[in-house]
Amino acid sequence: MMWYHGGWGGGWLLMTVIMIVFWSLLIAGVVALTHYLTDARRSHQPGPPTGEAAWGSRRAEDLLAERFARGEIDEDEYERRLTVLREQR
Repeated sequence: MMWYHGGWGGGWLLMTVIMIVFWSLLIAGVVALTHYLTDARRSHQPGPPTGEAAWGSRRAEDLLAERFARGEIDEDEYERRLTVLREQR
């Protein structure tokens, strides 16, 4: 029992550091998970598409059909452009 020196020695310091690191990592993990989940909900809110998403291939086909209906382009031009649009999907 000579090695025991009648006390803890430096073991309490090591256990204190390990507990501080453990709780710090646990709290940081909870904060990071909460932040990730709230950002995911915020970025997937329902609503009409804006920006480039609003001008997708369906919108381009609708505009092309409107131009054809107004007589701005003939049938051959309409078919050719529609084929190009559908190939790009």
